[in-house]
Amino acid sequence: VQLQASGGGLVQAGDSLRLSCASSGGPFSRLALGWFRQVPGKEREFVTAISRTGSNTLYTDSVKGRFTISRDSRKNTVYLQMNSLKPEDTAVYYCAGVHTIITDFRDMDDRSRYHYWGQGTLVTVSS
Repeated sequence: VQLQASGGGLVQAGDSLRLSCASSGGPFSRLALGWFRQVPGKEREFVTAISRTGSNTLYTDSVKGRFTISRDSRKNTVYLQMNSLKPEDTAVYYCAGVHTIITDFRDMDDRSRYHYWGQGTLVTVSS
């Protein structure tokens, strides 16, 4: 499975941005997917995840109410809609995936759970 993230850029505080992550090389429907982010000198941190069917989602507290994860099985793509962006959202954003059984949504905030990673896309939010 290959994951290709895109959509990053430079925006101002309060703006919106949508990241995309296209999957190829394997059945998209078998993947649970997540987004992580990392700033230099810090650990890669969990942002959000979505289950295989899209029926379950998980968010870290700092993005709840501002970010929305979704998936489109026709396009084999997972999205991260980011609204009301803040300077502290500045980071390289990575999409990640793991094959799961359909009812399994455990430990999705643990980066060691994921087998596949995209290359990262930089989001910079200016104040």
